[in-house]
Amino acid sequence: MFFRKPAPDVKPEEEPPENKFPLSSLRDKIDKTALPAHASDAAIREFEKLQKTDPAVAEYTVGLNYIELLLDLPWQEHSQCNFDLIRAQKILDSRHCGLKQVKQRILEFLAAKTLRGSVQPHILIVDDEEIARENMAHALNKAKYHCETAANGIEAVNILNNCDIDLVITDLKMDGMDGIELLEHINRQCHETQVIMVTGFATVNSAVEALKKGAAHYLGKPVNLEELKRTVDEVLTKKLTVEMGRGPILCFSGPPGTGKTSVGQAIAESLHRHFVRVSVAGLRDEAELRGHRRTYVGAMPGRILTELRRTGVSNPVFMLDEIDKIGQDFRGDPASVLLEILDPEQNSKFVDHYLDIPFDLSNIMFMATANDLSKLPGPLLDRMELIQFTGYTEHEKLRISKHFIIPRQLKAAGLNRENVTFSDNAISNIINNYTRESGLRNLEREIANVCRKIALLKLNAEKSQEISSIDQDTITSFLGPKTFFREVAEEEDRVGITTGLVWSETGGEIISIETAKMQGNGALIMTGSLGEILQESAQTALSLIRSKADEFGVPADFFPKWDIHIHIPAGSVSKDGPSAGITIFAALLSLLTERPAKRSVASTGEMTLSGKILPISGIREKLLAAQRAGITLVLVPEANRDEVMSLPQDMYSGLEVMMVKNAEEMIEKVLT
Repeated sequence: MFFRKPAPDVKPEEEPPENKFPLSSLRDKIDKTALPAHASDAAIREFEKLQKTDPAVAEYTVGLNYIELLLDLPWQEHSQCNFDLIRAQKILDSRHCGLKQVKQRILEFLAAKTLRGSVQPHILIVDDEEIARENMAHALNKAKYHCETAANGIEAVNILNNCDIDLVITDLKMDGMDGIELLEHINRQCHETQVIMVTGFATVNSAVEALKKGAAHYLGKPVNLEELKRTVDEVLTKKLTVEMGRGPILCFSGPPGTGKTSVGQAIAESLHRHFVRVSVAGLRDEAELRGHRRTYVGAMPGRILTELRRTGVSNPVFMLDEIDKIGQDFRGDPASVLLEILDPEQNSKFVDHYLDIPFDLSNIMFMATANDLSKLPGPLLDRMELIQFTGYTEHEKLRISKHFIIPRQLKAAGLNRENVTFSDNAISNIINNYTRESGLRNLEREIANVCRKIALLKLNAEKSQEISSIDQDTITSFLGPKTFFREVAEEEDRVGITTGLVWSETGGEIISIETAKMQGNGALIMTGSLGEILQESAQTALSLIRSKADEFGVPADFFPKWDIHIHIPAGSVSKDGPSAGITIFAALLSLLTERPAKRSVASTGEMTLSGKILPISGIREKLLAAQRAGITLVLVPEANRDEVMSLPQDMYSGLEVMMVKNAEEMIEKVLT
């Protein structure tokens, strides 16, 4: 006999995860979510496709994810901004030392926002019934609004052409020009003016038509004055929030480590808004910003919409970090996408490839950071307002170290409750001998290194002594021999070698211009990876000396018999810019007259063929570099006098700054 083995209990297959939540609940969520009309239509169309799609196919999950994105995006959500100028100033002062001009510009921006929020709104009431006009005007005047009235749409158009109106309350049925025609005129001519429709013919169709044409709200007659005041308050508050959220696109440019990103965070905190930071350094695919189309496998929305979805508000402070390091290759140019994102005239209808419908980015306060503005495309640079971050002086670094860096690093090393103090000489020793930068990052690293060594000594059983006071000698024992030397100022004066000041994306730098002569036939040799501008400066300086050889004491028969070689060390680094002309001139004159050049004197400026010295940029950074190198005298163009005089007093610590108009004035100051 054969016995059939009983069949195992077969468990019914579990339904796909998509079926655990019926589509009816998704439709309810679509109906309950406050979506704009075009977003609601897109969600309903995608929902109808889902109803006809098998949950087992991939398109079902794609459609479900798309609807969830539509529902999650902050179409109407705004964070309420609280513009308190005094609080903002306290936040900036408590977080950042120095940066006076930067903080001044930010406070000016906040002051303008504060005043904009306190301006009395102007309301235009349009109704062919005089009693209705007077009742609404009386109620709104008591609510501290300024009201104008008009009997029909034609009178309203005349008032709109002559006055700045924030809100129009209009009847629907009027002679001459009805409310719908007036609404269409306002949409064409007065984009910022909001409209509330009021009529006795309150039907669903008329309300839908008015809202589709751009009306902010719809009320029926007879008007409840309390409801009217609440509606006006809501509409104007929302309008003010949107207007105050808009502003210039600020671009913080300057050397690394000067606090560009942290200033953006302080601004967001001052405005009571969310802060979003996205690094675009090395970004090569424009789809990272604009998203991928849903036809591709694994398609995702771009970084902009992804961050807005995460924060849940449509008006954060959005920082695009390292915008000058954005990439470009065959996959597209991300900088071109930024042209649309950062343009207030275009970003109100930004279209992400994944979303495929317009999303308003105009409420976002965009910011950007950059080290070198020369790498940015001209059209993109034109869309931003530049705020220059300069380097810190030694006095500012000392204050920042004492009040910010040292307490933070002591806490990180577990020493915040210990009695550990750093003397001013110890901090100055770190600043001058172990770091040489415009920013603060290396300074913080070295202070952190000292704090870790103190922590190790505290736990080392063999050494019972505890260090509580850090002085200059302690720093040397911890960090070893000094890393940087004031090599330029400490060197002896030599013939044909001068000191110059240049600007780079990392701040001001000291360079040496070296010249040499050898028998030849009058050739000019230039090395050191020099750009076209520097080569022209060298040619100009040599031509000036040859044209005035008798005045400068150069033998007339020198040039046909000798070759001249001009070299700027660090040949692997490309160099160019219009600020080394007078330094090259001094080096050549020192070579040809055999008068040694003073190494403790640095110069910066461009020179014409007649010897006139032209203005240059980056004065502050160059003076800071001169301070760090131990320079005693700096020669700058006379045309930069106003800029030099506006600098703080600690910029001149240990420096003498002399203004020069032409080449002859600098000869006796540079040559011995």
